[in-house]
Amino acid sequence: MLRRVFTLRWLGTLLLAALWSVAAYHLGHWQYDRHLAKVERNERIDAHYGAAPVPLTGVLAATPLPLAAEWTHVTATGTYGEQRLVVRGRTVDGEVGYEVLAPFRVDGAIVVVDRGWISQGQRGASDVPVVAPPPAGEVTLTGWVRVGEQSRGKASTPGQVASINLADISAAIGEPVLGGYVILERDSAPAGVGLTPTVLGKPDKGLGPHQAYAYQWWMTMPLGFVLIYYGLRRERDADEDALPGAPARPAKPKKVRIWDEEDA
Repeated sequence: MLRRVFTLRWLGTLLLAALWSVAAYHLGHWQYDRHLAKVERNERIDAHYGAAPVPLTGVLAATPLPLAAEWTHVTATGTYGEQRLVVRGRTVDGEVGYEVLAPFRVDGAIVVVDRGWISQGQRGASDVPVVAPPPAGEVTLTGWVRVGEQSRGKASTPGQVASINLADISAAIGEPVLGGYVILERDSAPAGVGLTPTVLGKPDKGLGPHQAYAYQWWMTMPLGFVLIYYGLRRERDADEDALPGAPARPAKPKKVRIWDEEDA
């Protein structure tokens, strides 16, 4: 069998098996890294979500929010701006709708506030329902800071964005914004007339199947080599059977079905 391995055909097969093994190893680590990222996210949520709120200006700055500070419970007093934006294609409990964004000016800076979710209009994504404006005048709010999302690279419809990408939102409202956004918990004043956004619920802490997928990838690493081993044995047996005077291999016994009363 060793002599057979060092033929051109089987060496090529060994190379393919080795490439598969390396690919499965890295794919397993990719899935396991995703699992660890969710574990770390849950640790941040547990540490920050239920804590007493701290001043927003002590957490957010012009630079991007550090991931370790995500989900920090914050409070701020300021005024809402006049611009209105919605993030399209956001799903809550299986229903597609929008998340409503508003700029909030605090201590001379602007932070993007996610005021909550509304369902999609009856005429499709372009038919955005009329949303109640945020409270006028000075408002005190509480919420949780989040890291901005990646841009989806899509052209924005006026009044809409494809994701909560802070650079895209800054371009849409025409002013610089702080390096993170706030998911609203509550305002200190009632909103105006119109459809009031539903405040987003608690963050999902599910870990998903990534750890299981990682183990599955790693378990398939030796698969190619196992198949090669059985392929070599089968080829060896076939060659031995073809030799002159080779004894015939005993035939496998046929399975015989036993008659029972159910056949009666």
